[in-house]
Amino acid sequence: MDRRGGSGIALVLAGICSVQAGASVAKLLFEHLDPAAVTWLRLAFASLILLVVARPKVRAWDRRTWRAVVLLGVALAGMNLMFYVAMERIPLALAVTLELLGPLVLALVLSRRWVEAAWVLLAGCGVGIIGAQSLTGALDALGVLLALAAGACWAGYILASHRVGELVPGVGGLTAAMCIAAVLTTPFGAVGAVTGVAAQPWLLLPALGVAILSSALAYAFELAALRRIPPRVFGVLMALEPVAAGLFALAIVGEGIGGLQMLALGIVVVAAAGVALTAAKEPTVTPDTGAIVQQ
Repeated sequence: MDRRGGSGIALVLAGICSVQAGASVAKLLFEHLDPAAVTWLRLAFASLILLVVARPKVRAWDRRTWRAVVLLGVALAGMNLMFYVAMERIPLALAVTLELLGPLVLALVLSRRWVEAAWVLLAGCGVGIIGAQSLTGALDALGVLLALAAGACWAGYILASHRVGELVPGVGGLTAAMCIAAVLTTPFGAVGAVTGVAAQPWLLLPALGVAILSSALAYAFELAALRRIPPRVFGVLMALEPVAAGLFALAIVGEGIGGLQMLALGIVVVAAAGVALTAAKEPTVTPDTGAIVQQ
């Protein structure tokens, strides 16, 4: 893998850490605000931040570009809202593990060589161990279903953001999609957010931190990564999410990780490293022209 691919992997890892640190802070906010309110604050703040950084030239977009951006906004809204509601009902590491099934299935579908499919299946075994170990106790069924639905939205986000990266240079497409996601979640979280913040204004500070970590910064990292590596490689690297979730949940929320979960996380890490080391050079999208080139 060349330097461009290596930088793409580094961007994915930075995005993972940013997302999971933000998720742990968000879970602490659930003591004061409902998940929909936290979701709306996160997306609203992230939209404002991105609008300051990048002002997308939307008047120049054609119907095809708008379609891709709207789909990305829908995926962002569904992924964030359903994941946060699931995270309130089940442990963070389990929610991340179940959500990860979406990108793993996507990576398996897009895989072209048996060795890459084997790495994906190995990662799936690690995820399965975590899920089986967690399911031995009482578990909220709605939380499980919502985490799985968030995973489907995550897979859609990977494909949509790759398409947006082809059509829109920079983070202009992401900025517009984030604004769309904020609008879509307004009916669910705006009232609760305004009411909660009016009663406790200090909540704005951690909510802003969540927006920076989990949305603005993380998605910018990921969108840049998807211009450097294929979606299937991105999908398997997302197998590192449970590792980061467990570490940040332990440090910030106080949720511990058992021995069997540590074993499963190790399997996932090995699989993610395997796909990163054995992935062949793939044609990727240049951010300036949108043309497909062989690296």
